[in-house]
Amino acid sequence: MGLFAPWFLAGAAAVGLPIYLHLLRRHSTTPRPFGSLMFFEPRTQSSIRHRRLRYWLLLSLRMLLLVLLAVAFANPFINRPAASVSSDTLVLLVIDTSFSMRAGTRLNDAKREAMSLLASRRSSQPVQVMALDSQLHPLTQPTEDSATQRAAVESVQPSDSRGSFAELARAVRLTADNIRTPIELHVFSDLQRSNMASSLAEMVFPDTVTLVLHPSIKSGVANWSVESVNAPGQLWGNPKGGRPSHVQAVIAGYGTPAAARTVSLLVNGKTVATKSVQVPANGRATVEFPSLDVPYGFSRCEVRIDSGDGFPADDGYRFAVERSDPERMLFVHAASDSRSPLYFGDALSSAAESAFAPQVVTIEQTANLSPSKYAFVVLSNVAALPASFDSELLRYVRGGGSVLVALGTSAAGRSRVPIFGDSITEIHDYSRELSRGRERFLTVGEIDASHSSVGKAGNLSGVKFYYAVGVDAANSRVVARLSDRTPLLLDKKIGEGRVLLFASGLDNLTNDFPLRPAFVAFVEQTARYLSGAERHSGARLVDSFLELRTAQEQDLAQALGVEVVDPEGRRPLSLEEAATTQSFRLTRAGFYQIRLANGRQDVVGVNPDRRESNLDVIPDDVQALWRGSPHQPQRASSSGEAPQREEPYGLWWYIMMVALAAALSESWLASRYLGTAREES
Repeated sequence: MGLFAPWFLAGAAAVGLPIYLHLLRRHSTTPRPFGSLMFFEPRTQSSIRHRRLRYWLLLSLRMLLLVLLAVAFANPFINRPAASVSSDTLVLLVIDTSFSMRAGTRLNDAKREAMSLLASRRSSQPVQVMALDSQLHPLTQPTEDSATQRAAVESVQPSDSRGSFAELARAVRLTADNIRTPIELHVFSDLQRSNMASSLAEMVFPDTVTLVLHPSIKSGVANWSVESVNAPGQLWGNPKGGRPSHVQAVIAGYGTPAAARTVSLLVNGKTVATKSVQVPANGRATVEFPSLDVPYGFSRCEVRIDSGDGFPADDGYRFAVERSDPERMLFVHAASDSRSPLYFGDALSSAAESAFAPQVVTIEQTANLSPSKYAFVVLSNVAALPASFDSELLRYVRGGGSVLVALGTSAAGRSRVPIFGDSITEIHDYSRELSRGRERFLTVGEIDASHSSVGKAGNLSGVKFYYAVGVDAANSRVVARLSDRTPLLLDKKIGEGRVLLFASGLDNLTNDFPLRPAFVAFVEQTARYLSGAERHSGARLVDSFLELRTAQEQDLAQALGVEVVDPEGRRPLSLEEAATTQSFRLTRAGFYQIRLANGRQDVVGVNPDRRESNLDVIPDDVQALWRGSPHQPQRASSSGEAPQREEPYGLWWYIMMVALAAALSESWLASRYLGTAREES
């Protein structure tokens, strides 16, 4: 028993007030006739007899009333079992279905204990069954039907998602706010440490929620896993004549002793290479396969280990590789310019791993060329184009093609930029303008690193520019500027296509960019940006999102409907979703076959989050803190009954009822005494 507001007991001092009032009662006597007082000696008469208390019962009632009021305001309470306090408690049964529950018999043990708990509950108590992975999935509504409850528990299947106790706490807090009744939360899980939030505060439940943990294991289990694989998503050209591609895998051990593991590389289900690697105790080791030989088209690859542990589901890591012919691109240059095609071609072949096959032509050789056959077009140091090719190139851009224009020194004497269309405002020859006691070049002063053609910030930093062309940038996005605010790299949308303008040259006469390593990265990123062949990985994680169509394709009436085939061979998208969905969540491990809105086919290998491979459990002291009882560990009984939880129960209502009875009795008794006193007088 206790008091919620013990300071109000100080009000009990008011019990002295009735005593004081009773002692102040005025003594009165009836006058009597007497002959003479001359023979009486004057003396002080004692008033002790007059101050004696009378009406003891009335005094007791008044004192009791004041004491009861003080105690009622102090709000006393007693501890009673929570089950006896409210019969409206909602029982939430949450079964962990995250990837780690596939280890051993964890999920079956959790389901069996949940069934045992259901058998011990009162039939009148509402129960809701839920499944937990990265989200909390309700399997039933709150119901008293035991058959529905048991069927929901039996239907629980393991997922490939990562568990999240932070998501559990968030969802339960939302439920508690909506129903505003006590909740008895039973969590059946392996209590994996990696499923915890970054701070315990994110996992706190409201006071109306009682957390009961049912761990399926008591301690961590040793486990080996293929943690990650670094492999190319695309290969180009003949596999016999092309450069070899490497596959690098990281093998991790969690709570494991030092051991040798055999690692295999599989291509389309066939083992093509095997290596042995020594994994240190509770550590990681890297193994590399120097050559990845895959045929044309999509190949489904996997790196596997012979772990020999109790969790074979994470012994492999899937990835997809596509081999295709290089895409053709057209490089147009002035006949007098022999440097820019050399620098650009070498950078493209070395950086993009032969993803593009450049066709280099001079301006005079473009008369009979059709740009529609090329992934993108580069115009380098071009003063003017033949009229027929100029119109074909403009039609190509408006239809969705892409062009890179490098102005070079040919822009001198011209008023507008070919294809780009905007006017040339000035020519900057910094080698002459800045020769008076200063550097004879400028550097980049501002970069928009979010643009795909630039990528990492600093690709252009330190490059010396001796020559640049000032172009009106009112209708373009400026990606980079020189230190004097002259736009250097501009991006402009024309129709459905785009034109990227480089206001200097691709040779080493207008700048020293081609002589720097950053030029290779710039050429690769620009080529992929213009061709739409952004580098993609053939491997994704479960619960990641795959973009099926861009925002532009979302608005195009001619965009094709997408198609997704999951690892079980099912099509999870309806016809309506296939026509409108912009992204798709990868919820299962395995290989997904996809047709994007632009018509491109793709295959993606999806793997569970490897944080699930660490089977270490939450320590007992942290579990106690999570339950809200840091000093008294909470255990579930063997019969599945929840431990008795006591809750404070206020008694002020009963005390006020007794105070009311005392007040009525005092009023009645005071009236009787007053009537008696009047009769006596």
